[in-house]
Order: sequence, then structure tokens, then C-alpha cells
Amino acid sequence: MKGSFQVILIVVFIALAIFGVLVFSGAIPIGDSSNEPGGLGTVVLWGTVDSGAMSPIFEEFNKTNTTFSVQYVQKSSDTFDQDLLEALSEGKGPDLIFLPEDLAFHYANKIFPFPYQNYSLASFKTTFAGAGEVFLTKRGILALPIGIDPLVMYYNRSMLDANGVIYPPAFWDELEKLVPVLSKKDDSNKIIKSAVALGHFSNVTHAKDILSALFMQAGNSIVAEKNGTFQSVLDASSLKYDLASVLQSYTDFANPNKEVYSWNKSFPESSVAFSKEDLALYFGFGSELKSLVNRNPNQNFSASPIPQIRNSTSKLTGARVMGVAVLFSSKNLNTAFVAANFMVSTDFASKFASAALMAPARRDLLAVKPPDAFSPVFFSSALFGRSWLDPSRKDTDDIFRRMVDGVLSNSMTAGEAIRDASAKLGLLLLK
Repeated sequence: MKGSFQVILIVVFIALAIFGVLVFSGAIPIGDSSNEPGGLGTVVLWGTVDSGAMSPIFEEFNKTNTTFSVQYVQKSSDTFDQDLLEALSEGKGPDLIFLPEDLAFHYANKIFPFPYQNYSLASFKTTFAGAGEVFLTKRGILALPIGIDPLVMYYNRSMLDANGVIYPPAFWDELEKLVPVLSKKDDSNKIIKSAVALGHFSNVTHAKDILSALFMQAGNSIVAEKNGTFQSVLDASSLKYDLASVLQSYTDFANPNKEVYSWNKSFPESSVAFSKEDLALYFGFGSELKSLVNRNPNQNFSASPIPQIRNSTSKLTGARVMGVAVLFSSKNLNTAFVAANFMVSTDFASKFASAALMAPARRDLLAVKPPDAFSPVFFSSALFGRSWLDPSRKDTDDIFRRMVDGVLSNSMTAGEAIRDASAKLGLLLLK
């Protein structure tokens, strides 16, 4: 895919012109979730959400919408990309997909965007939480958000209680002060219980997501669209906080000479260490709750929002986002767009979020928090969650890994590591 989108702009403009004619003629009621006729026949939707959980939701959805139906096909998350590309090349692809935000850039030239003329930017921002804005581009809306999976901080209540810690840290400076309190060492000065898993990359679950959240809290959007092209802004200089200092603070948690030293490569994956109760604070996604409970049903843990920068005027956490996207190759565009609109309506979106172990993307649904112990944290975190347009999950993992390892090995300063990572990210966005 051409990262700048310039290669496909002519095709897109022609397609949007045709699409506009259909919309203004009333054939495709974009932006209207009222139950009006418009969709006919069956459209196929691919996704990675468990079909067992989705089947009853779609069964009810199809009964409600009598003029059209959606056939849901579950695909493996490991082979989704390959399966879709092969199907599209053979002309057998689906009409719609549940699109995760980290594949939005990758599939941008295969998606038929929702035009702003018919789904206004104001309406989008009024309807959906900010994390969904990752799907906004100059040429239209790549997908309508349906679910948000926020990054939160799970904490071992027993470990905090045993050390006299009343509340989990709400700010990063509070967390730093807790490290010497919660980390425990043996007689040889080896850490046997860690306060928090930060500093390294290889054995810190979601290291890239954690670093991305830190960078975005500092005011850096990581990727930005300028004049129709996507560019890396990791090394942008006009920031409230210096990103090099943010990266340095992260790696300090793996530096034995620092007060905040709490993590090293001798520990297992941080998610495993948390479930073994060798880790007090674990940064994970809301969707992990079920797996964490299953891994250690006797563990006494809870969740809170991730720490914020003290005196910041806003809150922010990282988030994964799922959207409903229409493919260019659909043989029933009219019904595909109608179905997409109905799926992000209140009823279906609420049931989808629950089935996918996510918080809903709609603001009105986030306003009504379930009364269990965890959902209020997940819902509130989803409201201030943010994401970025990742050009390649695997490649950016490598870029962030090298950035962290470069600082830890002293082969690069934090500033050099940021600039190097930005340059490599910029090249990815051009491919």
C-alpha cells in the first residue's frame, strides 16, 4: 500500500463521486440509523470475534432487519490478513470487516470510506469517543467505531494492602515513589517481587502500547496526516514534554542504579508474573480480565486507570479500537453501508462490545456503566482512550524494541533513539 494515499486518490475521488450520487438519490442512507428501507439481500462480514458469542446477536439483528441480513464469518486473528488478501485477489472477499485500528492503514486502499458530506465530522465526534478518531482521514471515515479496549492498570490488592498502600497510584510520580515500597529483594539484592514491569521490551507485555500511551500523554500523536499524507511526528519538537525524557524515564525502571529499578530480563512475561503474584502493578487491556481471572482464580486484584502526568489538563490512556468498514470490492455496497450504520446503533453496539470483551465506542453507551467491579474503570478509561494509525504491527514492534534496547545498551541516547525510531516509522508510512 502507498502510505501517502496519493496513488489511489483519483480512484477514490471517482468512487466517492459515484457514491455521492447514490447517497443524494436516497439509495444509500449514510448517517441515518433509523429503521428505514434501503438494504436488500445478504452481505458477508468477516471478523475475529468469537462466532459463538456473535451468532445470537446477529440472529436477533437479522430478525429485526427484515429486508437484508448479515452473515458473520469468524477468522483467526493470526491469519486474518492473509485470508482476506487471498479472498480479495480471487474476487471472493466479504462486503464488510470488523476492522482493528492497527490494520486500518494497511487496508485503507481497499476500504470504501464514509464521506463527510453524509456523516459529518461533528456528528462523528458527538456520537463516538475520541479513540474512534483513529479512523478519520482527509478522504473520509475508514470505519465506524463499535468497540474500545482501553489500557488500564491491574493491581494486586493483597500486595498493596500488605505494604500499607491505601490506593493504587493515580500519577506517575506516585508510582515512582511506590517502587521501593513494593519491590522486594533477597539477601543477594536480587528482585524477587516487582512493583511494576517497565523498562524493558521483550518481557513487558504490551510494551509498545505502554510506550505509545506515555508518548500520547506527553502530547505526541506519533502519526499525523499532513496534506493528505501520513507522517511520523515522534521527533516533533513543539511538544509540552520532551519525548526523550519520557523514553529515558521508561528505561530507568530497568536500570539497577536508579531508585525506580524494578524489572529485569530474569522475570517471565509481565502478564505471567502478575498472575504468579510476583508483580504488584500490571498494565493490560480491559479485554484481558477474563484470562487473568482464569489464570489465577484465587488472586485478589482489581483495576484502575493508568497513571497520568501530574498537573496535566487532560487524561489519556492507550486503546485498541474496533470499527465496521465497507470494502471497495463489495458487490452490494448499498446494503453494506446500511448494515454498517445499523450495527453501530445503540442496541447492536452494546451487545457487540459485551461479546468482544470491549467497552462500547458510543458516548451514550459509555455514560451507563455496569455495576460490576471492573466495568466502570474500563468504561471511563475508554472515554479518554486514544490510538494511532499503526502502519504495520510487526514492523513497529521492531522499531519500538530497538528504541528501548538502544537506550538500555547505551548505544544511543534517548534523543537519538527517538529520532531513529521516527525516521524508521516515517519510511514505513511511505510504503
